Amino acid sequence: MQRLNSLLSRALQLMTLCCILLLSKAYSQTFSSDIPLLQPQHLTAEYWLAKVADADQVLLSVEQINEFNRQTFLQQPEMLAISEIPMSRSASELSAVLQKVSAPPGSARFFADGRQLGAADWVPLLQQLNPEAIQADNPTRFGLVTQRALMRAVPSELRVFNEAMALDLNRFQETAVFVGEPVAVLHQSLDGNWLLVQNYHYTGWVPTTAIALGRREQVLAYADAKPFLVVTGARAKTNFVPGQAAISELQLDMGVRLPLLDAAVLGHNIHGQNPHASHIVQLPVRDANGQLVLVPALIGRNQDVVTGYLPYTTRNVVQQAFKYLGQRYGWGYDYNSVDCTGFLVDIFRTFGLLMPRNSGEQGYGGFGQNQRFDESLPVADKLAKVHNAKVGDFIYRPGHVMLYLGQSQGEPFVIHAVYDLAYYQADGQFYRGTLNGVAVTPLTPLYLSEEQSYLQRLYNIKSLR
Repeated sequence: MQRLNSLLSRALQLMTLCCILLLSKAYSQTFSSDIPLLQPQHLTAEYWLAKVADADQVLLSVEQINEFNRQTFLQQPEMLAISEIPMSRSASELSAVLQKVSAPPGSARFFADGRQLGAADWVPLLQQLNPEAIQADNPTRFGLVTQRALMRAVPSELRVFNEAMALDLNRFQETAVFVGEPVAVLHQSLDGNWLLVQNYHYTGWVPTTAIALGRREQVLAYADAKPFLVVTGARAKTNFVPGQAAISELQLDMGVRLPLLDAAVLGHNIHGQNPHASHIVQLPVRDANGQLVLVPALIGRNQDVVTGYLPYTTRNVVQQAFKYLGQRYGWGYDYNSVDCTGFLVDIFRTFGLLMPRNSGEQGYGGFGQNQRFDESLPVADKLAKVHNAKVGDFIYRPGHVMLYLGQSQGEPFVIHAVYDLAYYQADGQFYRGTLNGVAVTPLTPLYLSEEQSYLQRLYNIKSLR
């Protein structure tokens, strides 16, 4: 019986692949791309999943994921559970945090008009760090994020760039925080408009208006509340509520976790709407004094959400990744989007898996199963390692990470949030274009520069299983 089921499953996969190829043939009449080797069928999750025999096998159970996270936090010094963050910091400790987060970089920065930031430009930025407010003892406050907000290296909305002047890449931009996320508040800017906050894997400045301050116990209880709902779409939103902008059509990003409430307790009228066709969630709201208030809100059942975490399977990994396909690249979550590591962090949060924020911390970090190799390893040996990777593995080069999709006609393909596109054309000319989005690409043709290919710079393949 087991063999029969396996044969039937394989037959279904082949039928699915045939359907995809037929549809792609019709679509290819209007399909045009400057990405080498890319075909229309490569832009569907189903094409890649049809090649995976065990796509629905659970890779890690809930208990195994909890243990995986525990080990990750032990192995990665940049990660710290909110419950473990110190209740206060000395003057020297807080000053060290400010220095690490907000010190002027070692390389030059430029405004959009090409003018380089000089010492006079840094003066008001450094004043905003508010070092005079640091006391001998600095108590930690706690809060919940009430709206998606960007986290920056300095308490400012200025956009600055490196010498290459890629104007989509704001070098003051670091990452983002998301609705319902618990944070520790370490310090406040001179004008009071920014808070220096620490979440489980990053520290930086966020707008004060995005944080509701509460008691530590209340914040931690909210983050651990069960049952809970997880956003599994690239985005979801709450239902419209007249006169309550804080909870009306609020954007919720992939991986956001919110406590679920019960209509049997709250009643069948939530903000003037019957909740029978919606999920009732508890949202953090900031009152007039910046304090935390918890209120019910509705998320329609038409939204891409689930109760509890998604099962961690190859099918779910690939399907989650393709929900971002075509979205514009967002350095540090800028442009209401994702970058290469944010792309993976969001996908894997839907399974309850946590990881470091930056690609270097991920790629060189010890968590997961790593096939780490020297960059000087011959390209043929690196390619052999890639061919042995499993669908859903992470492939790292310095400063970038990709999600492995499998092979098409012997060529390994990846999906990734990526800015540049460069390769050698058939006539030997070097082509430089742009991707600037979440894209499916082959791996071996891509180049960083005329001298270095992606494949030459690969240094790790990581599995979370």
